[in-house]
Formats: sequence, C-alpha cells, structure tokens
Amino acid sequence: MLISGAGVAGPLLAYWLGRYGLRPTVVERAPALRDGGYKVDVRGKAIEVLKRTGVYETAHAKDTGMRQVTYVTATGGKVAALDADLLMGRRGDDIEVMRGDLVRILHDAAAPATEFIYGDAIASISPDGDVVFESGRSRRFDVIVGADGLHSATRRMAGLDAPLRHLGAYLSICTVPNDLRLDHEEVFWAAPGRMVFLYSTGPDDPAKAGMIFASPELPRASVTRELVASRFAGDGWQVPRLLETILGDAAPKSILNDGAATAAAPTPLGGRQRSTGEASGDDFFVDSLSQVDIPRWSAGRVVLLGDAAFCPSPASGQGTSTALCGAYVLARALARHETPARAFAEYEDTMRPYTDRNIALGRKMAGQMVPGGRVSIAMRNYAMRTLRLNPWHRQIIASVNKPIFEAANAIELPAEATPVAA
Repeated sequence: MLISGAGVAGPLLAYWLGRYGLRPTVVERAPALRDGGYKVDVRGKAIEVLKRTGVYETAHAKDTGMRQVTYVTATGGKVAALDADLLMGRRGDDIEVMRGDLVRILHDAAAPATEFIYGDAIASISPDGDVVFESGRSRRFDVIVGADGLHSATRRMAGLDAPLRHLGAYLSICTVPNDLRLDHEEVFWAAPGRMVFLYSTGPDDPAKAGMIFASPELPRASVTRELVASRFAGDGWQVPRLLETILGDAAPKSILNDGAATAAAPTPLGGRQRSTGEASGDDFFVDSLSQVDIPRWSAGRVVLLGDAAFCPSPASGQGTSTALCGAYVLARALARHETPARAFAEYEDTMRPYTDRNIALGRKMAGQMVPGGRVSIAMRNYAMRTLRLNPWHRQIIASVNKPIFEAANAIELPAEATPVAA
C-alpha cells in the first residue's frame, strides 16, 4: 500500500497497517520529515486513538503548556487575560502540541514497519495501481492513499477533485523573535477584518505569529508574503516588527512605518529583549481558510484521508483530530476486507457523520476568527474585560465551547481489527 503524505494522517495510518501485518510505503515531497509548524489541538476521540497507538504519554509530555490567553489593544494595553485551556475548549485528557512534535512521534512509531521515501511524489496513477513517481521510478500498489493535504494532488489524479469551500479569510503563520518574552502565553490583537496572534512556549524560545485577514477567494499565485504585508500595513501593536521579519530586507518603509504603527513592546507583556533560536520567518506559510467537502472519498484503488478528504479548516481546531480518527478507521477497514471497495465503503460509512459534524463546526467558527467592525471589536473587548467578574464565567465559556466538545466526540471508535498476520 502506498500513502502520499508524511504529515499526521499518513504516518498514523502506516503505523496501524504495520500493526495489522502489512508493510506500507509512505512517499513525501519534502526532502525530510517536516518538523516545523504551529500548535494543534488533539481532542475527544482522537485522544483515544493516541492511547490505542501507545503514544499518548509521549505526546502529552510535549504539550505546549499554554497557561494564559491575553487580548490587547493597538498600543499594547491589556484588555483581558483568561485561562488558556478553558478559553480554547480543552477538557480532560485533551492536549495541545506543536505539529512538528506530533509528526515526529507518529513517524517514529511507524518507522519499524514502514518504508519512507522523501523528496519524491506521485506523478500519475493507473486504474491497475501502477504509480509513476516524479523521480521516474514506477511501482504497482494494491491501494493508494492520498493524505497530501488541502490541495491534494492525489485527489485530482483520482478524479475526485472539487472546488474548495472558501470561508472568507486567509491565514499566515511563521516563526518570529519572541520580543515580548512570552512564557506559555498567547496574545491576540484585532482590527476590523484582521487579527494577529503571538505565542511562545518559553521566554527564551522563538514565537509563532499568526495573521488572519478577511478576503474573497484569490488566485493561489497571488497569495504571498507581500499580500499579507499589504493587508496589515500601518497597523499598530507588534505588527511592524512582524512584517519586518516576514519580508526581511525587502520590507519597504511604507509598510513598516505607515500611520500610527508602533514597534514599542508594551509594558504589561515584558521588555524588548530578543529571543534565542531561529526566528527569521523562513518557515512562512499562508493559505486560505478553506474546507474540503466532497461527495466521495475513493475511486478505484485510490482513497483520500485527512485534509485531502474532509478538511474542516483551521477554524474548527479539529483538523488534526479528524485526521487521526480517519487514519485509525481506514487502517482497520483495510485489515478487515479483502477488496479495497469494501474497505473504503466501511471507512466512509464510519467517518462521514463525524467529519460532517466537524465541517459544520468549521463553518461556524470561521466567522468568529475574523473580527468585524470597530463596534463589534469594542463589544467583544468589553465582554472579555468583564467576563472574569462574573462568578459563572467558567460555565459561560464551557457553554460557548460545547459545540467543540460535541464535534470532537461525535464518533464511536470501533474496536481494533484482528491482525492480518494472526
């Protein structure tokens, strides 16, 4: 079996296939394991998947340990500070880890029974399972799994592609200097149609910066660093510094110093000492907030997994969890059935209600990620500022986050299959 993509879903699927007595091959376009990325939540039934895989304790040890979420004004004044786990809807054994840490853990679990091929990708697939790689090599596989993300090439080659559902915004993330000396804290700043967040796992670690802006869908080639910089030109708080890191030597003064922008570090969040470690913006990433919601996930010998099949978008906070559950369910189905068609049907029947629930959550949450006008922001700031004064604030936040909890648990994981080798 061939798996395209060595992110989260691909290695976990490979692990379970190996556990069932199979030896999968994983091909990844990147030249090496992708250790970077941002923090991701693993919630609900996906935690049970990690436990059954035997890696939960290892992943839990890598939890980011975020303690506080702080909202600030354009001049750095503190609006409100709230408990991170409570505000972000994490309960019980739920964890938040850096994506690169989770990918490494899953890769290491799968490695003993998996062939990993880096620096290559699928170029074509025949109906009989003959795969030609971009390197020119060719091999035959009984099953080809596309776990290659939102813009899946496997989905296109299998004839399963459909337009993405654009959710009205774009998100960029990169590593930046931790000028605020953030220590297990995430800070949010908002303006009409734009939001910036910064977080770090320690005062001497680099920070991750996210920038979200409202926009109709744009041609992919036009979505660049320069576009992001132009949308935030003239903004205050830490934005000029972030743009300087993102653009590097190409940063024009008109972007960095326009209007009332100020790079002064606000007193409530610490001084201006720069952090150690790599924080050059070289890992800059930008993409649309979009969903994959297609009528079927398989065709012939090809089946899709994770974001390639059912991306709920980053707005849902459930992309990693749905990918983990999907990999577990697909591996079990492949172990139980002699024909791919039957395995694919069981996989989709089991997963569809769960992924539909999380895709609906993503659509709902997207509207909350992108701030509205000044009145809307002022009302939100007032609500945040006064929330802690309410003796029922924990119950209020839990009620608001109830849809996340329900979506994260909207599947009954089947028991492990009897291993093929048994």
